[in-house]
Amino acid sequence: MLWFILAAVCAFFIKGLCGFANTLVFTGILSFHSNSISISPVELLLGYPTNLILAWKERRSIRWKVCLPMAALVTSGSVPGILLLKNADTGILKIIFGAVIILVSGEMLLREMRAKKSRQSKALLAVIGVLSGILCGLYGVGALLGAYMSRVTDSSSAFKANICAVFLAENTLRIILYALWGIINADILKQSILLAPFMLLGLAAGMLSARVLNEKIVKKCVILLLMLSGVALIINSL
Repeated sequence: MLWFILAAVCAFFIKGLCGFANTLVFTGILSFHSNSISISPVELLLGYPTNLILAWKERRSIRWKVCLPMAALVTSGSVPGILLLKNADTGILKIIFGAVIILVSGEMLLREMRAKKSRQSKALLAVIGVLSGILCGLYGVGALLGAYMSRVTDSSSAFKANICAVFLAENTLRIILYALWGIINADILKQSILLAPFMLLGLAAGMLSARVLNEKIVKKCVILLLMLSGVALIINSL
């Protein structure tokens, strides 16, 4: 239980600071000690209220033209995601997606360091949007979704508001499916309730830190977390 408490505090501190990457941190800490079947549903139940809290806090920055199409892509990505999981070599898929995430986040970092910002390519945004939907459907990982939102939002508040709104749609679908498949049970619910105070502690600390830190520093943290998530996907598949 101690590892779950540590994972909850660390993961949701990052969530409060950057708006995403809690799944990466939570799974990364616990993957050496627990099976994914006991990690994912707990993280999902803990993450759902954090998305509600952040989306409500930053509700004035929600751009429905941005988050509604992405919510549709992400939820529909569950269908090809399930098919790929059943019929494809998921190790190869993880390597491909990991490489794409590293390349996209690397380009984002270079663009962020330029004095003059270049125009966004609508074609590239469309490709990132489609791939992010499939990746969320496959693994529940929002790395490419983070890359997409970073490109179409101009502040950390807008980033958090819109990505959390999309995560709410994806989380709702997964909670329903997990409940139907029996993955969420009484033990998972009990464990999630026990961890909720530590989740709230981490989230509050992250949100307070985001107020103190410079917005450019927070954005660079987001990009570095994207890179790390790509590396983690590749390493975990080897």
